[in-house]
Amino acid sequence: MIEVNLICVGKIKEKYINNGIDEFTKRLKPFCKFKIIELKERGNDNNRDDSIKKECVDIQKILEKLKGYTVLLDVSGEHISSEKMSKKIEGLTVNGVSRINFIIGGSYGVNDSIRSISNYRLSFSKMTFPHQLMRLLFLEQLYRWFSITNNIKYHK
Repeated sequence: MIEVNLICVGKIKEKYINNGIDEFTKRLKPFCKFKIIELKERGNDNNRDDSIKKECVDIQKILEKLKGYTVLLDVSGEHISSEKMSKKIEGLTVNGVSRINFIIGGSYGVNDSIRSISNYRLSFSKMTFPHQLMRLLFLEQLYRWFSITNNIKYHK
């Protein structure tokens, strides 16, 4: 079974977002070993670049331990359909990838050090979403991708 990790910065404070995350985490159990790795938000409005740098160092440390295929959720990444992303994940598993690590940066984003070590950069939209809400959107899409691959009615 494929292992999927979501590396993200910051805690979820809103109950409705946590409820959605819990629901999709349950739905994912038949398809993958899913884990959320939550890193400390180091947001500092006085020194934005320093905050980004510290958060990216934390992300890099986790990636060094986990290894695997890395997907950065990035507004400047590729825009693709749910069907195409489902095929991409299926192709990775067929080619022997056993772990996929997805990254959602903090409220200030990530720097080029994370972009350069990512295998793929995926954009959900040209719009910017709060990183906490993005976590829920990601989980819904992850479930959708597995639903497409496994011909589960959820997708349509």
